[in-house]
Amino acid sequence: MHPNAITKEVTLADGKVITIETGKLARQADGAVVVRMGDTMLLATVVANKEAREGVDFLPLSVDYQEKFAAAGRIPGGFVKREGRLSEHEILVSRLVDRALRPIFPSDFHAEVQVNISLISADKKVMPDALAAFAASAAIAVSDIPFAEPISEVRVIQHKGAYIVNPEVDQIAEAELDLIVAGSSKNIIMVEGEMDEVSEKEMLEAIKVAHEAIKIQCQAQQELSDQLNPNKRVYEHEVHDEELKKEIFDKYYEQFYSVYAEGIASKEERREKFNAIKESYTESLPEEHEINLDLVSRYFGEVQKKAARNLVLDEKKRLDGRQLDEVRPISSEVGYLPTAHGSAIFTRGETQSLTTVTLGTKLDEQMIDGAMITGSSKFILHYNFPAFSTGEVRPNRGPGRREIGHGNLAFRALKKVLPKDEDNPYTIRVVSDILESNGSSSMATVCAGSLALMDAGIPVSASVSGIAMGLITDPESGKYAVLSDILGDEDHLGDMDFKVAGTSKGITACQMDIKIDGLSFEVLEEALEQANRGRMHILEEMNKTISQPNENLKANAPRSVSIKIERDMIGALIGPGGKVVQEIQKETNTTIVIEEIDDKGHVNIFASDEEDMNRALSRVKAIVAVPTVGEIYEGTVKSIMPFGAFVEFMPGKDGLLHISEIKWERLENMDGVMEVGEQVRVKLVDVDKKTGKYRLSRKVLLPKPEKK
Repeated sequence: MHPNAITKEVTLADGKVITIETGKLARQADGAVVVRMGDTMLLATVVANKEAREGVDFLPLSVDYQEKFAAAGRIPGGFVKREGRLSEHEILVSRLVDRALRPIFPSDFHAEVQVNISLISADKKVMPDALAAFAASAAIAVSDIPFAEPISEVRVIQHKGAYIVNPEVDQIAEAELDLIVAGSSKNIIMVEGEMDEVSEKEMLEAIKVAHEAIKIQCQAQQELSDQLNPNKRVYEHEVHDEELKKEIFDKYYEQFYSVYAEGIASKEERREKFNAIKESYTESLPEEHEINLDLVSRYFGEVQKKAARNLVLDEKKRLDGRQLDEVRPISSEVGYLPTAHGSAIFTRGETQSLTTVTLGTKLDEQMIDGAMITGSSKFILHYNFPAFSTGEVRPNRGPGRREIGHGNLAFRALKKVLPKDEDNPYTIRVVSDILESNGSSSMATVCAGSLALMDAGIPVSASVSGIAMGLITDPESGKYAVLSDILGDEDHLGDMDFKVAGTSKGITACQMDIKIDGLSFEVLEEALEQANRGRMHILEEMNKTISQPNENLKANAPRSVSIKIERDMIGALIGPGGKVVQEIQKETNTTIVIEEIDDKGHVNIFASDEEDMNRALSRVKAIVAVPTVGEIYEGTVKSIMPFGAFVEFMPGKDGLLHISEIKWERLENMDGVMEVGEQVRVKLVDVDKKTGKYRLSRKVLLPKPEKK
């Protein structure tokens, strides 16, 4: 062990041991730790600039989680053979850590902070994503960077009725509920996960179990920090002008409150009225003034936020005039796009998604090549958020982390109702294009995706709807308000953003970010129940458009038929170098996918034309059909030997028609008896049990001559 290394051990309630080590690796970083559970090891480092950049009034925090392939004893795929840009899985883990860490920094700390978490050793039984935020928080705890208190993050699953914290990989695959929960020793900060239509009560119980484990991990970090006793740096990143702040508050608070009280539904109209109020102030200033306009903008934002929150708490009235639990008007339509395999438009207030479904074959599956996760996926969901959806001008640079996160939430919500892989021959790609946005476009994606899947004729088990919930609280008065179907402005000014999606039976996915201390489980339970009512209302509106999957696929969608064959027939169907199956595909304009599953051959045939598919199916059946003794076949003479002829009586199956079995009359030789290519009707009379060779007869099908 390195002489400066310090190790802290954490024992969870079920006996699992996690160790934190610092002082050995990456000692020039402001903070660095190695967290280990089993043979999974994460190196987390944090570095913060000493000063904030001029004009920055937020926390420029960047979090990058990366899995080193060497950790799992693997070499990256592709041409470059090195770790490159983060995969979607790594981006999603980075987002989980970012959302957990951001609230623990002081609100006035604006220096750039960079957190790097690397998987340096991989245990196949221990998923590292549940340890990433723990490692990052521990790195900050041992540094001189100021922060409120340690946080941690755990995975909790429901497995056969029991709740398990940081389970093994095999247990996750069988779980009915899979949540990542982050929090401090006092509060829950973030929740994200997927479920098999579980109840709100089960989800709350899982969060409570997770929080008990989080408390243990936070205590260990605090003890390690106390042992090292780092001197937290002194900083001053904000300039304040209390007189200016009071002037703006006193003069403009009532004006902002009055605009909100009007209950204007249009985001643009509200924005114009607010801008007019701000412009009236700046226009009143003399040409030469020394007032800091950046501070003016900040204080106007604070006054505006205060007015909006007080309106909700005092009058139980929303910014757009709705009741607290009221969902905006909903409209939906399916089959809008004539050439897509499935399509839907879902509009809720000023949020709109145009979603398409495309059906492909196994050849279209998404390949997954990660250090911990490899394989392929038959379900793909992409979420796009163009700038015009919010009336902005912004270059298109491809999906960012937000788009990937929102798409993943919708993916997790919808995948629970898809048919099982063995019952679904298609690769399914869902694409949500957000055309208009003012609050929870990810939940609009869930609703539009569910509608589009039904329009495409995919036999989903149920409709899925989603809703975004908000919360506004006043700790001093004890007042709080739970908001259903929040606007973008309400998301910004609220204390909680809680998205929940599911069917009429239960929840399938959720994502929650809490921005305040001390949120009770009672309030959270109330929010979940109110969300349930909102989801049911949205489901009712969706069911008015389509409530069951279409019985038939769209005309231009690929048709599919599946058959199972014996394992030893796979080679015959594929042929030498794929010759047989390639020939069938070429001649019938089809795509044929052959897999071995559960010791059986599974053959999926895809075609746009039903006649082509039937032709291919007949060819396949002919090849894989099992010859039956006593059956009569139309064969073709393939070769002639002195002792008889070899006849192909089924595709790829030759049998011997011995010279004695051609005619009842005795033949001395084969000269002139048969020709190669001649069609001949034969009967299968025997199969050699040792060699598997087939013996044919022609004469048994001919009239037997009378004896002289």
